[in-house]
Amino acid sequence: MSEFDDLRDLLREFAVERDWEQFHDPKNLAMAVASEAGELLAEFRWLTPSEANSKAINEKKRKNVSHEMADTLIFLIRLADVLNINLVAATKDKIEINRGRFPIVKI
Repeated sequence: MSEFDDLRDLLREFAVERDWEQFHDPKNLAMAVASEAGELLAEFRWLTPSEANSKAINEKKRKNVSHEMADTLIFLIRLADVLNINLVAATKDKIEINRGRFPIVKI
């Protein structure tokens, strides 16, 4: 089993223990992904590109960003689990599609 599978199982168990599965339908989970992604975006609101640079953000901001990224990933993994979608396989498939859509062009 992979680390990704372990994480999916941990999140499934977390939801079951709290009887949250009743709320974890695809619509609600998709909305949660979007709202958490919005919270991630808010961490960068009003920052200039140089202020948002990985070397420029302070540890508090980095921690906040990491938590919002984790929240987004949590709901995305739960959504994939509920819909029985293998996110790793879907991502690899999408990368192959994108290889065709965006060929390498050297300038």
